[in-house]
Amino acid sequence: MKAKFNALIRFRFLFSVSRKFASSPFNSSPLETLIAKPRLCWTTAAATATTTTTTTTTTTVLQLNETLEEKVVLEGIQDHPKNSKDVFRRWGCSETDISRIFLRRPSLRNTDLTILQSKLNILSELGLASSDLAKIINCRPRFLSCRINQSFHERLEYLQALFGSREMLLKAIIRNPSLLTYDFHHRIKPVVAIYDGVGVSRKDLIPMLLSRPTLIPRTSLNDEKMDYIRRTGISKDSKMYKYVVTLIAISRLATIREKLANFEKYGISEDEILGLFGRSPLVLTLSIDKVQRNMTFILGTMKLPASVVLDHPFLLFFNLEAVLKPRGLLMGKIQDMGLVSQIKGPTMLRALRMNEKRFVKAFIKCHPEDVASELMEYYTNAKDVKRLAESSKKNLHKGFPF
Repeated sequence: MKAKFNALIRFRFLFSVSRKFASSPFNSSPLETLIAKPRLCWTTAAATATTTTTTTTTTTVLQLNETLEEKVVLEGIQDHPKNSKDVFRRWGCSETDISRIFLRRPSLRNTDLTILQSKLNILSELGLASSDLAKIINCRPRFLSCRINQSFHERLEYLQALFGSREMLLKAIIRNPSLLTYDFHHRIKPVVAIYDGVGVSRKDLIPMLLSRPTLIPRTSLNDEKMDYIRRTGISKDSKMYKYVVTLIAISRLATIREKLANFEKYGISEDEILGLFGRSPLVLTLSIDKVQRNMTFILGTMKLPASVVLDHPFLLFFNLEAVLKPRGLLMGKIQDMGLVSQIKGPTMLRALRMNEKRFVKAFIKCHPEDVASELMEYYTNAKDVKRLAESSKKNLHKGFPF
């Protein structure tokens, strides 16, 4: 009974499969099946090949893009400066210039490269050369540490209008780099306005700014200084007016009083001294020590009156050891030898103003050979006498001479 039941189940299964197979849409003749199968296989192979080709091409393009991107990144890394030395080198500084810069300002080795590059770009806009930068850093070590980019374009426009041209402005900046660091609104513009107010035109102010770089930070005018300017007796139309005004403006009142008192010791009145300042403003720049030493020699050795310097202020400017003393002693020697009866007055003053070659020819070589040799030896020995402890002085000053 069990065997018959199993046989019945198998028969029903075969019958159902045959019906499903017959009703299937895939049921076709053997020939059609043989033809259809290769077609299906070829389509699948073509699709696979196309997909593989597309994938390969995409992979190649991606690899190429990645290679180009890596190359650009590498070039960018290589183009980026590594340190401040590299920044200076790319800006145009030689190895010598870079060494001088780092010697005067070692902290520039560790400065921020972006800020340093921006400041160098500003200097390039001005037309500043690398050799000029080395000179500026040598005299102003903190120059690149200052905020030169603050109000730069406004400052540049104003200064260029003041100096008249970019070339003159560049010359002034090289002479005084602090023009780029002074407070623009509270220092530069007010000082220019002060000189405009007292009658110094901008045309006259330019040579003063070039010759006196401390003009801007040290200028101050009050009633007492204005009174000194008035008492010099100089008019605003005089060529000396700008010198008188600027020298008094940058000088401290205590210094002016001390120099006036120094001249008064030799019997010269204050009005006469101020009149001397009006005729020869640079007398105000002489130190008290130099005036004392020259006046002592003029009065004591040369036996001239103190008032002689009012008419001949050049006597105060001569170097005592190199010009004034040797020539004064030589003329005294000539008189003692009886070669000339007397040398005084205009002849002495004219001899002091001669250049070296002309003086030797007029007062030494004009005599017989033996006398000329003796005078030349005496004159040379007199010039070799130096001031006490002069040779032991050490010049420790670095930077601008002012």
